[in-house]
Amino acid sequence: MKTYGFGIIGCGMIADVHAAAIAELDLGQLAAVSSQHSENVRRLADRYHVDGYSDYREMLKRDDLDIVCVCTPSGVHLEAAVAATEAGKHVIVEKPLEITLDRCDQIIQACDEAGVRLCAIFNSRFVEASRLLKEAIHSGRFGTLTLGDAYVKWNRSQAYYDSGGWRGTWKLDGGGSLMNQSIHAIDLLQYFMGPVKAVQAFTSTLAHERIEVEDVAVAALRFENGALGIIEGSTAVYPGFLKRIEISGSRGTVILEEEDITTWEFHPELPEDAEIRRKYAVRQSGGGGAADPREIKHANHQRQMSDFIHSINSDTPHLVDGREGRKAVEIILAIYKSSREGRIVHLPLEQ
Repeated sequence: MKTYGFGIIGCGMIADVHAAAIAELDLGQLAAVSSQHSENVRRLADRYHVDGYSDYREMLKRDDLDIVCVCTPSGVHLEAAVAATEAGKHVIVEKPLEITLDRCDQIIQACDEAGVRLCAIFNSRFVEASRLLKEAIHSGRFGTLTLGDAYVKWNRSQAYYDSGGWRGTWKLDGGGSLMNQSIHAIDLLQYFMGPVKAVQAFTSTLAHERIEVEDVAVAALRFENGALGIIEGSTAVYPGFLKRIEISGSRGTVILEEEDITTWEFHPELPEDAEIRRKYAVRQSGGGGAADPREIKHANHQRQMSDFIHSINSDTPHLVDGREGRKAVEIILAIYKSSREGRIVHLPLEQ
């Protein structure tokens, strides 16, 4: 089987997660990294014994690169992703895919036109607990889906926002606690419940200084299937708690906390339910980045990258392609619009 050469554009904190994930791939190997910040390039290049570049366009000329991970600030994903497609590379883009729908669509179109594959990082879909929940929904065990809720009550210090000029800005971060931190939970919520039809929301900045974006947000949702739901996202909650997804229906409820299943109740019961409760109710999750972004582990990135490589080799769809990655961005943008305009906002958004 072919071993795929990887390059990374952008060498900030999340690039360490990508590099660690690539190092554990059976069919992947890190070949080069690039960043405008020489210290970051040197740190990552020295750790993994690869070449470092200050200009990613020079890195993209390499023949041994097959897949490029875009780990730049969110609001400049487009430029790096398009450059990679023009060089004939497959592209993995860290969340969010981009910060506007137009920019998301430009990435998707560029990959389509170049005939390369696009992966949007939503690694929480690759947790075993997420797979079990998705299967339970597909098999109809919930009866009528009634409520779908996502809670991300995290903590980020003022120093976190001050550590990078792009953090907490509309131009480069694209938003605050929703676009940056809660987006994984929002993706999971719509993955489980189906498309969102309408939102009504409030957002605010309550606990941080020198940021343009929200650190607290709440939204009420109506899904296309008729179910209702809630999103709460914050970086202003002490000490920070594991992200929680609650899915309920007329015949069942499941609650996830990161990779743990804290509630798994259905009527009627099946023989395997007791084993699922026994196996997944044991606390396995770490901090999940709830209080410190450096606690984010790389195992789920590795699982998603492995799935992406499999999709290339087998010429089958990847679970989170660009069009899938766009969905959570649209929900978040609808929430911002609702808060800004003080009204219910319907999806899909007009562009």
